[in-house]
Amino acid sequence: MNTKQEEKLVDNIIKGIQEKKGYDITVVDLRNIHETICNYFIICKGNSPSHLEAIVESIAEFARKYANEKPTAVDGLRNAQWVAMDYTDVIVHVLLPEAHDFYDIENLWTDAQITHIENID
Repeated sequence: MNTKQEEKLVDNIIKGIQEKKGYDITVVDLRNIHETICNYFIICKGNSPSHLEAIVESIAEFARKYANEKPTAVDGLRNAQWVAMDYTDVIVHVLLPEAHDFYDIENLWTDAQITHIENID
């Protein structure tokens, strides 16, 4: 996937999250860090397991419709505490607040460029 395709995918993943009122969206740009598993992490929160599922479905729809991308894997839907969607170069993490606070994924990559997306009310 080239840079333009990645950026289009990232933008549409964010729109999919916002469509279902996912919040505290963070984009972690890993492109300038060597030997990472992907180029971007996108992290957000949802309020309940059913909210996480709705966010995941919305992300998949926006990515498919507007970026022509499908995830290679989606893990965590059974427990819906932390759902990971793997788009190869972009990995999305949709978490309940308590899981987010416990794992604190953003702070694992302190040398990455981190962008916080403003919440939509």
